Amino acid sequence: MAFREMERETQAPAPDAPLLIFDSGVGGLSVLDAVRKVLPDAPIIYAADNAGLPYGSKSEAEIAARVAGLLGRMAERYRPRLACIACNTASTIALGMVREVLHIPIVGTVPAIKPAAKITQTGTIGLIGTEATIRQEYVDNLEAEFAQGTTLLRLAAPDLVAAAEAKLRGEPVNRSAIVEAADRLMMMASGKRIDVLVLACTHFPLLSEELQKAFGPEVRLIDGAEGIARRIAALTEGQPFARSRPDRAVFTRDEPGLSGLKDALARRGIEEIEIL
Repeated sequence: MAFREMERETQAPAPDAPLLIFDSGVGGLSVLDAVRKVLPDAPIIYAADNAGLPYGSKSEAEIAARVAGLLGRMAERYRPRLACIACNTASTIALGMVREVLHIPIVGTVPAIKPAAKITQTGTIGLIGTEATIRQEYVDNLEAEFAQGTTLLRLAAPDLVAAAEAKLRGEPVNRSAIVEAADRLMMMASGKRIDVLVLACTHFPLLSEELQKAFGPEVRLIDGAEGIARRIAALTEGQPFARSRPDRAVFTRDEPGLSGLKDALARRGIEEIEIL
């Protein structure tokens, strides 16, 4: 199950205390989709640090400081009952610092290497993510712990983040970048044996259709969204939910492209947009 979380003793949350789902951009909407299925009545704030996008090209120190600072501000302003870092890059780097800042349960996102290792038939697993994610020692440790006896091929595919952002805005998708990523991964030694592809960025499930076409029907795509949703449901079990206002999206910078997200957000029950 692709998550890590922290639990601390807290007072019972108010019924309208939201779930805070945080990402650098719109990738976390793939996690929101899974959460909606198991907790349809939960009030939600979707937070996107579009002023800091992309995270994958930043240093570990920059990411840790930025994510911890933003989540601290958001927790103080919005009083969430739980925060989900719906970003593999931020989770693998910043969870420790965030745990020092927030006093609520935290659910993070890490590459779904463990479930991938359980279902591979060929013993060769592909993993695509940002530059920052695939170089983390955390990923090395997941591979050593859960994927012994398999071959894990990693590929940085930063252009796919922009492709997912464009798709959600109704803009043309750079399909050549997707095909190129698939070709580069499959050209690696043993690459043609890949039968499971770990989507180690929450943006990438938004491109599932395009990725499946590029890799072919024999390759199974896997991500951690459903496992994350189940964990959030477990951490909030028995808590009452009630909305005192519509669900909203919070962005860290106003920009013209936000208007293109309104339809995608509305389809997910997000009725308001706010700038932090």
